[in-house]
This record gives sequence, C-alpha cells and structure tokens, in this order.
Amino acid sequence: MKLLTCLTITIALAAPALAQTPTPGSEEAKAQAREELNEAARVYREGNFAEAQAHSEKALLLDPQNKTAPFFVARTIHAQYKPGDSTPENMAKARAAIVAYQRILERVPNDEESYKAIAYLYGVLKEEALLREWLLQRARDASMPNDKRAEAFVVLASKDWDCSFKITEQPTIKFVVAPARGNRAYVKYRMPKDRAEFEQAKECANRGLEMANIAVGLTPESESAWSYKTNLLLELSKLAEMSGDVQQKREFQRQYEEALQETTRLSKRPLQLPRN
Repeated sequence: MKLLTCLTITIALAAPALAQTPTPGSEEAKAQAREELNEAARVYREGNFAEAQAHSEKALLLDPQNKTAPFFVARTIHAQYKPGDSTPENMAKARAAIVAYQRILERVPNDEESYKAIAYLYGVLKEEALLREWLLQRARDASMPNDKRAEAFVVLASKDWDCSFKITEQPTIKFVVAPARGNRAYVKYRMPKDRAEFEQAKECANRGLEMANIAVGLTPESESAWSYKTNLLLELSKLAEMSGDVQQKREFQRQYEEALQETTRLSKRPLQLPRN
C-alpha cells in the first residue's frame, strides 16, 4: 500500500514537469526554440560561447527543422576554439566544430561558410591528408561553379608549390655564383644530399602544376591560377637543373616565361568594381 502511494505521488509530481516540455516541432516548441536562439545570440555577444552553445543545442532539440539553429551550434563551438592552443581539450573543440559544420552541409551542401570553416580547422589541426581530401572533394565536384572548383585547385597548387619551394630554397641547395669581371652574380641549384628530398620536391611540383593547369582551364582569366602555374614551372626548372637535364630546364624556362607574361597581363587589368 505504501509502495502504491509513493508511486502515485511520484507520478503526480512528474506530470507537471512533463507537461511543461513541448513536443519537438510543435508550435510551442518552435516558439521556445526562437527564444533559445535569441538568448544564444545575447550571451554570444557577451563572449559566453559555451552558454551560447547550450542555448543553441536546446533550440535544435526543440525544433529539429529550424534552419538557423545548426549554424548557431557550429559557430558557438568554433568560437570556443583558441588558435595556437594545442591542448587536447582545445583540439577537441576544433573537431567538434568540424562535425557541426558537416551537419550543416548535409542540409545545405553548398554552404560556403561551413566549407571554408572545415578547411580552416583541418589546417589548424595539421590534418593535411584530410584537408587535401576535403579540397579535392570540392575541386572534383562538377556540380559546383567553375570558379569555386578552380579556387580549390589553386589552394592545392599552392600547397604543392610550398612543398617544393621549401626544399629548393635551402641554403645547401641554392647558392650564388660570384661574378667574373663585368658579369652579374647568378643563382645555381645543386642536387640535395638526400635524394629523397629531390624526389619529394619533384613530385610536389609536378602535381602542383597539374592542379594549376586544371584551375587555368576552369578560369582562364584567374590571376592566382596563372601565378601558381608560373611559380611551379620555375620550381620544375630548378629541379631540372639539379638533375643536369639542360634540355628539360630550357623547356620549363620557356613555359615559365610564357606563363609569367600572362600573369603580368592579368595583374595589370583595371580593377573591376562589384555590381550593385
């Protein structure tokens, strides 16, 4: 009898609490979700990002179809990440933000903010393989506009150029030849002591040139695409010199000069003001 009485009292106490929780997606729940998002925005402006995240997540639970709530969740998590802090807790925030942005892209596949935020976060996490795959996914997506695809190819080309440049510009590889009387000093490149460095630079430069050529094909008037094509041809010219292939160096030098002319032409175009 006492047990029955206790259960009755427990249910009676719980009933008001249950009644106060609206059904997710109902009009009442949607109204509460809007209130939660307003509160999230308020505390976000005050710099209380963790609290803003809690309000945003509650709003999403109340109204799973709310279009704004997922953005609030991702941004409030991202805001808690501290650049330069490599503690596990901080890195976990970056990864949680990536997951939140990926959920946005499941709903809105072409959301540019989420795409770029994920690329940035992969970069700060030094997840180079994941970053490269992320960029390639955009670059290969034929449903995307050409300029967006070209932008991804240019970023990939820039990374490959940096990979080669860091090797070819080492002081043990690049050296200046003192001039004879009446002549100017000039730069020469020697083969690295570690042959693996040469092979790595060559692989990066060839791959980067391929990325840059695709970007040029997609956006022929892109100064950045032509600029990286130019720089990568110069890298390949250096590498040909290191290997002693005079003919190949001349060919890369010829292509470099042609690409440089196009890059210079594009850089001198009048500035195009955005249309209203």
